[in-house]
Amino acid sequence: MLKDPRFLAHGEPLGADEPGRDRPPRSVGAPREERRRILRRRLQWAGLGAVGLFFALILILLVTAPLSKSLQPITAPSLTLLSAEGVPIARRGAVVEARVDAAELPEHVVAPFLAIEDRRFYSHYGIDGRGLARAAWSNVRAGGVVEGGSTITQQLAKLAFLSPEQTVWRKLQEAVLALWLEARLGKDEILSRYLSSVYFGDNVFGLRAAAKHYFSREPEDLSLEQAAMLAGLLRAPSTLAPTSNLEGARERAEVVIAAMVDAGMLSQAEAAALPEVTLKVGGLQELPSGSYFADWVFPQADAALDHKYPALSLVTTLEDHLQREAVNAVRGVGTGGAQVALVAMRRDGRVVAMVGGNSYERSPFNRATQARRQPGSTFKVFVYLAALREGYTTRDRVQDRPLRIGNWSPDNYGERYRGEITLREAFAVSSNVAAVRLAEAVGRDKVIAAARDLGLSGELEEGPTIPLGTSGVPLIELVGAYGAVARGRYPLRPYGLARDEDERAGTRPLDPRVRAQMLELLWAAANEGSGRAARLATRTYGKTGTSQDSRDAYFIGFSGDLITGVWIGYDDNRPMPGAQGGGRPAAIWRAFMSRALAPPDQRAAPSPPRRELPSDGNRRQPAVVREYDVEDQPMSEEEWWELQSGGAAGEETSDPAGDIPLLQVPVRPGEPIATPLPDVPDDEPVSLVPAPVE
Repeated sequence: MLKDPRFLAHGEPLGADEPGRDRPPRSVGAPREERRRILRRRLQWAGLGAVGLFFALILILLVTAPLSKSLQPITAPSLTLLSAEGVPIARRGAVVEARVDAAELPEHVVAPFLAIEDRRFYSHYGIDGRGLARAAWSNVRAGGVVEGGSTITQQLAKLAFLSPEQTVWRKLQEAVLALWLEARLGKDEILSRYLSSVYFGDNVFGLRAAAKHYFSREPEDLSLEQAAMLAGLLRAPSTLAPTSNLEGARERAEVVIAAMVDAGMLSQAEAAALPEVTLKVGGLQELPSGSYFADWVFPQADAALDHKYPALSLVTTLEDHLQREAVNAVRGVGTGGAQVALVAMRRDGRVVAMVGGNSYERSPFNRATQARRQPGSTFKVFVYLAALREGYTTRDRVQDRPLRIGNWSPDNYGERYRGEITLREAFAVSSNVAAVRLAEAVGRDKVIAAARDLGLSGELEEGPTIPLGTSGVPLIELVGAYGAVARGRYPLRPYGLARDEDERAGTRPLDPRVRAQMLELLWAAANEGSGRAARLATRTYGKTGTSQDSRDAYFIGFSGDLITGVWIGYDDNRPMPGAQGGGRPAAIWRAFMSRALAPPDQRAAPSPPRRELPSDGNRRQPAVVREYDVEDQPMSEEEWWELQSGGAAGEETSDPAGDIPLLQVPVRPGEPIATPLPDVPDDEPVSLVPAPVE
């Protein structure tokens, strides 16, 4: 008897109690075929929906993408800087030349660009799937983005947009534009437009301008290695510009040559035989425009913007009325023929006024940001900060008596010594020997640490002369350091463009006890000591400084929320006999601050409309905002000395070279002292004494 499959081994029926189990079984294959039929129907509808969505997406992209603009010539970009009030203060446009014709360029000039940017340029239709896959695989192997998959056509399409937005939607629009360009333009035309539009660093756009700028030749005359260097710049033109990063540009050129070998455009032997690239800069007329402040800000703008996009305007921190007040203050007091620098900033680091010299037209060198001059006694703020951090107080006493360290002895101004005095009095009268004693007691390393904390970045002298300001420091860093004391947080980072990040980020608070005593010291110096000529009607804090042989004279201080520093000196580092920080620098500082802090209704009348200087067409002739340029009429040296002899008394001149030999260096007026100096061992300290040359 056959076993009923409904029974188990022990004889119990399966599902005997379930209703309907006695119905005949259904065919097993029927539901499977039905499910397949349903699945096929769903896939068909999904496919139709995907196709519809694809065409809808293409339609939207066609409507939103700038198709007509993509066929127009690429606009040469320019950058305009505005003051905080929105007044244009400088404009810098692109350096461009005539377009190139890719069909007329030698093969060895075009090949490097194709090898590194788009090897399959002449075989794809605007989008290269194989190139995308290769780039994706290279990036996966490298663990990061090392290769892009965009074709030359896609990169040209990207130039049609006015902003550097990086989104999936923008990438889709660029892809549609690439297909559009391929359909409307020939390959040679696309390549010609690309090579004539891309950025090569140094504000240079297009291959012809780049060839002239870096190699002083036409692009048709470039050698293979020169073309390879230019092709390599496209990845990071601002960073790799060979005028500032020649080694980086050479290394990138080697990558391009290796890509040519890999693509079969060049043999290994031919690549090895290529000579090292050298520059011959100067084939283009240089047309910068701006001022001392603008030249300082433009690199910050370069770092923040993508220069492939035209017609940009940026608001800076410069306050137009304060800049004019700074220039008027210098003009009113005068410099006696010496150069001048002034930096004013708010307590958050916003630079609101800057004077970098007497005439930007005659000398664009910025003495406020680029010059490293000896700060003299203004450096003592770091000595006293280090001492207060170690537990000293302004009431503690220090010996103001002659001192000898090894073979060197510091001198007080006029060799006047006061015996035992408080730290407050020592700082106010700017005693040199007291500052040296204090630094030796605290430790020079603590003094250097205090200077670093407040923002000094350059090399600092580690010997016993460090308290007297014998290390070169930019004025803008000194002003930032004093600003950190005013603000109560350090370091204070000066900036010229608006920042989005928290201004307190990366800073630390000064100990309230230390800061209160630092304010006491700075008040005493500005109101009772060597800086009395700078005293304002409002609470005034500051310090004078005069370097060895009166080669530099400073006053740096603050009142309200404005921190300002003033320096005067000669570019050739010659002495200014009788000059003191409490003289002209303090007078300029007071003239500026008294107007800058005045209520708006008491400020000076606006300057007349700005004028640009005409260019002679043959040399670098920057457009100068004349109201931002001092253009001081030099006084005779006799007038200068006479005025200085009537300056504030009590200023101590830092003179660390008591026993250091003097070295006369021939120098013509207005020329810097040549370095390195002949016949002077590197480890032998000397004092330089300019000897006039007929």
